[in-house]
Amino acid sequence: MEPSKTWPRDRMRTHIQESMEVTRRLVESCGDDTLHAAAALTETFRAGGKLLLCGNGGSAADCQHMATELVSRLTIDFERPGLPAIALPADSSYLTAYANDCGYDGVFARQVQALGKPGDILIGISTSGGSANVVHAVRAARQVDIRTIALIGGGGTLQELADIAIAVPSAFTQYIQEAHLVIEHILCDIVERQLFGLPGGASGDAQGGTQP
Repeated sequence: MEPSKTWPRDRMRTHIQESMEVTRRLVESCGDDTLHAAAALTETFRAGGKLLLCGNGGSAADCQHMATELVSRLTIDFERPGLPAIALPADSSYLTAYANDCGYDGVFARQVQALGKPGDILIGISTSGGSANVVHAVRAARQVDIRTIALIGGGGTLQELADIAIAVPSAFTQYIQEAHLVIEHILCDIVERQLFGLPGGASGDAQGGTQP
């Protein structure tokens, strides 16, 4: 049987609808954990600590995205100082050297040992919740009094290992990744406004600004 000529549109519609459903469930399934993570990040920055982020593949890209939003800014309507955030996967020279010489499982843990200090905070991103190098990084962080947040799908070692685990209610990698980006933006928005105040006074909406 020949496929319907509308199958690309049908598939597009299904993806959007399923992604929207996962996003809709975030408030009830992991809203409290997201707010706890925002509070932990705010406390860390306020005390002079920094954020380290680690993950693989699309999650590595998320690390760079979130670090950029914090060092630069999230929205054009809210000017504030930069916040110290380092995406560990961005150092390709180090990653390839360490992986070639010592194996890939310890790449992020080594960076945590070298760059982290007590009072910092680490976000580990893994859709499976079990990426070995992210797990090792979280364990290394906990050994030196660095708080840990895990952005994951359902389950995995990181759900129990991290101080705060934000678990997206989906088993599909693409929907988990899309929800992670929503959560990352929420964290950036809440943190910068808790640190530097909401425009117009003590209260404001969460609509954000318009990017050029």
